[in-house]
Amino acid sequence: MDAQATGFAVSMSKFTAQVITVSTRGSQGIRADTSGEILMAALTHLGLTCSPTVIIPDGPEVATQISLAAETGHSLVITTGGTGISPTDRTPEFTRKVIDREVPGIAEAIRAYGRGNGIATAALSRGIAGQLGDSLVVNVPGSPGGAKDAAAVLGEIVIHALEQITGSDH
Repeated sequence: MDAQATGFAVSMSKFTAQVITVSTRGSQGIRADTSGEILMAALTHLGLTCSPTVIIPDGPEVATQISLAAETGHSLVITTGGTGISPTDRTPEFTRKVIDREVPGIAEAIRAYGRGNGIATAALSRGIAGQLGDSLVVNVPGSPGGAKDAAAVLGEIVIHALEQITGSDH
């Protein structure tokens, strides 16, 4: 659905977003950041003002960057990567350390969207979503397909969620 037709672009103009790509190889310049690019394009299409993507290795810096994004007034903070089950995937753990409360339905919807579109491995994402002050924080998979799934889900709910967080009459 076109953002202009739904009013997304007009409604979202007051909201800002920060995408944080969590990739050790990406932070070393070994791997391209395709999932971050996909999310940035989708958020821009929705009308959010986006800061440049930050690329960091998985680890404690995840918590630091999420906190920094919220402190600097970003309405939406999306991490991409580090949500799987490999030994180095720790994004949900570091996210959980900084959020005030979880919003589990968002991560569940992203996994369900992938599964509903025939991607069985979407069930392996351990991503979480929650609120940190007035910011919505969402972990999404680092794969291009996972980023597309997240963009589709967020495109349907993010306005309402951000309006609720700010206490607007939704």
